[in-house]
Amino acid sequence: MTLQTKRWQRTTKINEQYHVIEEAAALLKDQQVVAFPTETVYGLGADATSEAAVQRIFEAKGRPSDNPLIVHVGDRSQVEQLVTHIPEIADKLMDQFWPGPLTLVLPSNHKAARNVTAGLDTVAIRMPSDPIALALLKETGLPLAAPSANRSGRPSPTDAAHVQQDLDGRIAGIVDGGPTGVGVESTVLDCTTEVPIILRPGGVTKEDLESFIPNVVIDPALADQAEDQPKSPGMKYTHYAPEAPLWLVEGDDEFFQHQLESMKAEGQRVAVIASRELVGQLNHEYVTPCGSRQQLTEVAGELYRALRYYKKADVDVILCESFPEHGVGAAIMNRLHKAATQKITQY
Repeated sequence: MTLQTKRWQRTTKINEQYHVIEEAAALLKDQQVVAFPTETVYGLGADATSEAAVQRIFEAKGRPSDNPLIVHVGDRSQVEQLVTHIPEIADKLMDQFWPGPLTLVLPSNHKAARNVTAGLDTVAIRMPSDPIALALLKETGLPLAAPSANRSGRPSPTDAAHVQQDLDGRIAGIVDGGPTGVGVESTVLDCTTEVPIILRPGGVTKEDLESFIPNVVIDPALADQAEDQPKSPGMKYTHYAPEAPLWLVEGDDEFFQHQLESMKAEGQRVAVIASRELVGQLNHEYVTPCGSRQQLTEVAGELYRALRYYKKADVDVILCESFPEHGVGAAIMNRLHKAATQKITQY
């Protein structure tokens, strides 16, 4: 069934902002699906306690039902309604990083819909810092399941126009809050284990976490797409893929240029996604810079826009630079490895 998707345009007028929030909240309380901005990417929201409402998310995205969803909350009391208890370490992390791009996996009391948790005994929860997201959560009074607002497998949306490209006619509404800030999704941290485990790197880095908790490890299953039951979004299936095949180049600048020239000599139409430093060395028509390799927060903010830029009809392949894996670079490379069709390694 095709829906009439309403898009509320961005406004700076306070009275109009409240009207938008009120309208969007009414749809969510009516069990509809509405996309809204967060500080990371746009989320696709539905009542996290309603299996029927959450099912509409899966239908709109074309998302596998064994992939759990993150629940977004507007205050701590909503967390307490969804979990058996809050571990001490999770409480400490909430104090430090909420609202913000950190999702905590906690023991579920099963009040979240079964299709939110994918039948697991845990539930993933975060409190976004975007003012529109928080206003919407407070107006609805509901915890909202909200994966990224894109068709499954596509790059996540960092602008309302991206949401409309993927989901127009599939959802009830889109709240336009302008471009998002962080650009990659939240970090997912499992707090149900003795040592907290990063299930998905994101906007809060491992180094950030280590400043406040004594131990944290990265789940080795991040590299295993064959895992039967993922505990976090982004662990099992191919994600973030652009329309054209993406080849991830791991090597120095000279190696990258050699790969580009070789492919051009074969007659291939090649697009490039790279740092400003590398772009400045290339004499090539189809180039999209995505920030500085010295400022990886810039790259994170531009990554999904760059992945959406080239269409399959325009290019045969996209060559993409690799980035250092420290700080938010771990999240950037996690997304690029999952988006890549092929990897070319120098060493």
